Amino acid sequence: MLDIKVLGPGCPKCKTTYTNVLLALEQSGVKANVAKVEDIVEMMKYNVLSTPVLMINEEVKVKGRVAQVSEIVQIIKA
Repeated sequence: MLDIKVLGPGCPKCKTTYTNVLLALEQSGVKANVAKVEDIVEMMKYNVLSTPVLMINEEVKVKGRVAQVSEIVQIIKA
C-alpha cells in the first residue's frame, strides 16, 4: 500500500493538491494511506522550501505547484 503525504501550511494550493490526490486514488482504484502535513516543524524535516509538496513513499514527486489529477494517477500507477 502506498503512503502519500501532502505537505503545505493549509493554503488553497495545498488543499487542492490534497483533494486531487483523493480524486486520483478514487479514479485509479489504488489504495493508499493519505496524510496532510500542515505543521511547519514537521515539514522542515523534509527540507522542502516551496509548497505544496506531494510525497509518495517518502519520495518527493511534485513540489511548488498543484499536481493535476491525471498526473497523480500516472505517478501512483508507475
